[in-house]
Amino acid sequence: MPVKCKADCGRNAVLKRPKTSDALCKDCFFAAFEAEVHYTIISNDLFKKGEKVAVAASGGKDSTVLAYILKLLNDRHDYGLDLVLLSIDEGITGYRDDSLETVKQNRDDYQIPLKILSYDELYGWTMDRIVEQIGRKNNCTFCGVFRRQALDRGAKLLQVDSIATGHNADDIAETVLMNILRGDTARLGRCTAIRTGSGEDTIARVKPLKYTYEKEIVMYAHYKKLVYFSTECVFAPNAYRGHARAFLKDLERVRPSVIMDIIHSGEQLKFKETVKKPERGTCGRCGFVSSQQPCKACILLEGLNRGLPKLGIGKKSKGDRMRAKQDQELALRERANLVKNDF
Repeated sequence: MPVKCKADCGRNAVLKRPKTSDALCKDCFFAAFEAEVHYTIISNDLFKKGEKVAVAASGGKDSTVLAYILKLLNDRHDYGLDLVLLSIDEGITGYRDDSLETVKQNRDDYQIPLKILSYDELYGWTMDRIVEQIGRKNNCTFCGVFRRQALDRGAKLLQVDSIATGHNADDIAETVLMNILRGDTARLGRCTAIRTGSGEDTIARVKPLKYTYEKEIVMYAHYKKLVYFSTECVFAPNAYRGHARAFLKDLERVRPSVIMDIIHSGEQLKFKETVKKPERGTCGRCGFVSSQQPCKACILLEGLNRGLPKLGIGKKSKGDRMRAKQDQELALRERANLVKNDF
């Protein structure tokens, strides 16, 4: 026997919302989904009229739904935003080159201008070449650090007021778990923030999908027939986040509300004043936001250019020893060449 839509619209339900367990028809699900994202934007004052906003676009389900719904809500509620898609090409053959075609399709479908920046033009390296140097154990460290800074570089180039990212509720809950397991109090204190980096020298990042379940994003994209790229990154299977995701899914089977429970717990966490927190500033080398000198991106890039790809992996003292050893070897080699030339 067909189940009626819980919104009392008279239509039959076609889905059960993972977030609320409500049985809804397609139209009522669309209305509820869009209303919740609109409420998140308005209640958290994410945007101001007249602002230029870059939508971080990867071609995946999250960024595709984010671009679609921001365009929809911007027109429906007169946000007055100037939207632009910002994509980063990490240089991963068979993955990013294909997903960028999806982003270009989004550009045409939603009539939003697109800017693509590549690791190659920004850093002189592609992820394919980096993996050749570092292997598949720490490659996600390079990609994550470079991608975050690449978005900042792109935002500065486009002169936007903020960057909207497609981080969903599952992503944030996973990040809370990862930071707890790593004992990373600095990131744990800010990972649930819906808006970050809104200082004078930094461009704010906002998460309009912060309270939106990943399953509902997939359902919305499916029933709206949105075009998105669903293949996993070829270098991602060994990522630490994958273990946190698997653990979260196990918990969700036992307690469906665990995703929101973890997010709300993270929001309520407080640390003693004696706990040392890194101060966010700007890197003395590249001039972009950083909580260390030089920034992580500059250290990783230095390691690649020096032929020491593990320079920025692990403790700073280890990297200092690697740098000093190489400098000493170069000095000895140069001295030997000078002696050789004298003869």
